[in-house]
Amino acid sequence: MADDSWTVSNTISGGVFFHQVIQGRNITVALPPKITPALSGLPAPSPTFTGRDAHVEELLDALAPREEQQAVLVAPQLSRVAVAGLAGVGKTELVVQVATRALREPDWFPGGVLFVDLFGYDPERRLSPEQALDGFLRALGIPGEQIPSGLQDLQRLYRSALAAFIEQGRRILVVIDNASSADQAAPLLPTDGITAVLITSRHTLDIDARLHDLNVLDTDASIALLHQALLQARGPADMRVQENPGAAAAIADLCAGLPLALRIAAALLADAPTRPLTSLAQALRTEHSRLDRLRREDRAVRAAFDLSYQHLRTASARLFRLYPLNPGPDLSTESAAALADVDAFTAEEILQDLNRAHLIETFGSAWGRWRMHDLVRLYATDHLKQEGRETLIAARSRLLERYRTLASAASTHLASDSDCPPSLLFTDREKALEWLENERANLVATVTTAHETGAAATAASLAFSLAGFFEQHRYFADWTAVTATALAILQQAGDYQNAGRAMVHLGIAQRELRQFDAAVLLLQTAADAFAEAGDWHGRAMALDALGVARRETREYDECTNAHTTAAAIFSEIQDLRGQARALNNLGSALREMCQPGKAIPVLSQALSIMRATGDNRGDAMTLVNLGAALRETGKFEQAVTLYGEAIPRLRETHDRHGEALALHNRGDALQHMERFSEAIDDHRQAADFFQNSQDYHHLAKALASLAGAYSGDEQHSTAAEISAKAVEIQRQLAHADPAVNTPELARTLCLAAWVRRNGQHDLATGLTMVEESVAFYCDLGAETSPILSTHLRMAQELRAEIFDLLGRHQ
Repeated sequence: MADDSWTVSNTISGGVFFHQVIQGRNITVALPPKITPALSGLPAPSPTFTGRDAHVEELLDALAPREEQQAVLVAPQLSRVAVAGLAGVGKTELVVQVATRALREPDWFPGGVLFVDLFGYDPERRLSPEQALDGFLRALGIPGEQIPSGLQDLQRLYRSALAAFIEQGRRILVVIDNASSADQAAPLLPTDGITAVLITSRHTLDIDARLHDLNVLDTDASIALLHQALLQARGPADMRVQENPGAAAAIADLCAGLPLALRIAAALLADAPTRPLTSLAQALRTEHSRLDRLRREDRAVRAAFDLSYQHLRTASARLFRLYPLNPGPDLSTESAAALADVDAFTAEEILQDLNRAHLIETFGSAWGRWRMHDLVRLYATDHLKQEGRETLIAARSRLLERYRTLASAASTHLASDSDCPPSLLFTDREKALEWLENERANLVATVTTAHETGAAATAASLAFSLAGFFEQHRYFADWTAVTATALAILQQAGDYQNAGRAMVHLGIAQRELRQFDAAVLLLQTAADAFAEAGDWHGRAMALDALGVARRETREYDECTNAHTTAAAIFSEIQDLRGQARALNNLGSALREMCQPGKAIPVLSQALSIMRATGDNRGDAMTLVNLGAALRETGKFEQAVTLYGEAIPRLRETHDRHGEALALHNRGDALQHMERFSEAIDDHRQAADFFQNSQDYHHLAKALASLAGAYSGDEQHSTAAEISAKAVEIQRQLAHADPAVNTPELARTLCLAAWVRRNGQHDLATGLTMVEESVAFYCDLGAETSPILSTHLRMAQELRAEIFDLLGRHQ
């Protein structure tokens, strides 16, 4: 019976990551066999919540599932509500309360909740739609290395994942907090009409959602909130609100009904259990000023902040003032210790004090991370001027030096070809990666705000330390942002050697984003600049990266020239690892140019050097390339043996992409040996990885090879289905970039036609495909290209065979 892993049955057996699959427009994306509801990101609801009953009921009514939703008949906006109101009015608390209640309702949201704070009004911490979608996809269980970088690709994967949850009866609630514009929020909105969404913003957003305005609390509700907060903090014995309702009303009025201010006022009273409410009310009347960002009835809010700040101990007040020096969205206890120049135990005591005063709050599911409400952060920023310039410079330097030191230490655990031993600051690779993930937003903000914070030297160092992490975990947008900033800093400082290095990194990042024109320009500019400066190592590094970019655009003469020159320079300056990498890239290019006989000795030399220098990851990838060259010369057993050596080494170095390439190549060799079931298994594993990483280019190739393996195994219907998927993906790629991808589309069409000829299945479609392939090769000028002319001749011969078979059948 035919294996239906890539057919319409929507299951994949033995997938690398997933079993259930999501069918998108162009590809299938797999889901984990079991997904835990993504509840960890939803903040805990406050036990002191009052005055919002009508709002809660209205929002719950909008979220409740309806029978007609099963037929997708309900307009999407009925499941979307945008809550708008003044900063600090309690928008987030309202949606958290509603979301918590909705999650407790049976069968409302069995898929869980996705929560994101967009920090829309903070220019330094503001999340882009790409960053928010990245976080959502990770919460849905998709590994980071499989998440794409472009907005459209992220949206496609996100919406496909939500659709799959719906198909499984696992409706999800999406909570989008603190959006500043429709442009920021709209890309995060589901389009299925069933997935529910709650959005908060200080503005009325022009999006397709039900609008819900949230105003300040009235006096009665404000007094009730004050009373509840005191009871929560001090217990039922605290009767001050009931004993002096007039003073409580005065405090409520001075706080302008703003829940944030009321909670701070309650915390002040809780800290001083013998203080009369009249004392606080009098103080609020006389100690106030305007909070810059709060435009409406803000004077009492500033007064509440003033009093809360004045109530702090000296050490707490100092850390409160220093907190905004951290450019990112949150702060670890250890980073706070660096800011304040105290030990971690003392820092935690201070942070707890600030937390009790409602001036910061805990952040995330793991203990030891803190964040400050944006209004409070603005207030704290105003008080930075109380610190002397030298104090601020010293505090910022301590924090940034911590980031720089630990990022550099973490990078030593990621590099497999470095002469530097792993740093002892992290016990192992996993701990290093955990720190990098937790601090990623802070590290990116440290670099990208370097011009404002005076952290130019640290920013450049951080950019280089983070390059390996960003590349291996596919944070290409972050990599581009930090490297572009570092490049500008280095050029301004006149550090042209490191500027060239940054230019190479930026070119590689843009190459990974398939922005080949920009990548080629950057890398060529870097190579020329290095040559002019007499930096031959830098020139060789840039030329080698340039050669890879040229290979992607099939400019093979320029590609081989770049790699040959790079290898010669590395040899001259005795950089053996650089020489081996350049030779490996040269051999890979020669193989793609249909010159495997020339590639084998080049790759063998590269492999010998890599083994002598201990470059484990380079060794593994060279084995893959050498295996491919041997396969193309008919030495299939040798090729399979080399792939068998490479695959476990790639796993050891955590190179999932390289492992998938090795599996794909081994599958091709196994097909030639007619070991079709093994080939199918390898191709499916490779395709699983490529589909979930949204690597369409390699996915199409893997699917084409998988179709060939199924055809060899005489599972012709399955082969035809899979080959059609490969063709569809290649069509989309060729539409997006005809110059680069049309040759591969022609090749894939020819293979799909061969599958049909081999199984004598749907020959009419096969003839149409091969005729289209011939037309593409002719349009591409195959007569001027030895490689394309060979492919054209094969397509023409296949067309004649299919035409003959059709005549016989008729």
